[in-house]
Amino acid sequence: MPKAVIIYLSTSGNTKKMADAIAEGARSRNVDAEIMNFHEARIEDIRAADAIAIGSSTFYYKMLPPMEKFIESLEKANVADKVGAAFGSYGWSGEAPVMIAEKMRALGMKVIDPVLRIQYEPAEKDLEECKRLGKDIAAKVKKTAEKPKSGKPEDAGVREVKMGEGGH
Repeated sequence: MPKAVIIYLSTSGNTKKMADAIAEGARSRNVDAEIMNFHEARIEDIRAADAIAIGSSTFYYKMLPPMEKFIESLEKANVADKVGAAFGSYGWSGEAPVMIAEKMRALGMKVIDPVLRIQYEPAEKDLEECKRLGKDIAAKVKKTAEKPKSGKPEDAGVREVKMGEGGH
C-alpha cells in the first residue's frame, strides 16, 4: 500500500486540523497516511513514504523558523521524486505554504498545485478541501507508482495472455 506522511507545525491547532483531514482523504483512497508533528518526524518515516505533505502556520509573513530548518534537513532523506504537498493556516497573509512548496521543489519533489491555505480555524467546507488534497495526494502517488522506473516499455507491466484470449 502506498504511504504518505503528513507533517505539521501548528501554533493554534488549526494546521493540525488540516493535517487530520488531509490524512482522512488519503486513507479514503487506500493510502496509508501517518500524521506527525514535525518534532516526532523521523528520517526513516520520510524515506519510507511515497508522499510527504508539510504544513505550517504563517507567522510574520513566513513559515515558522523550526519548520524551515526541518525542511532544509530533508535533503538528507533523499526526497527527490517523491510526491509533495504544502498546506497551512494563517491569520493575515498566508505565505508559509507557498514557501514550503518552493523548498520542496528545490529538493526535487513533485509538488501538487495549488498549495492549500486556510484563514483562521478551518470550517467544514475548508476541511472538505483538505480531504480533497488528501485524495489528490493518493491519486498522484498511485499514478507515480504505475510508471515504469526505467521508462522502457517492457517495464510498463507485463500481462500474461493465454492462447485464445485476444491478441493472437
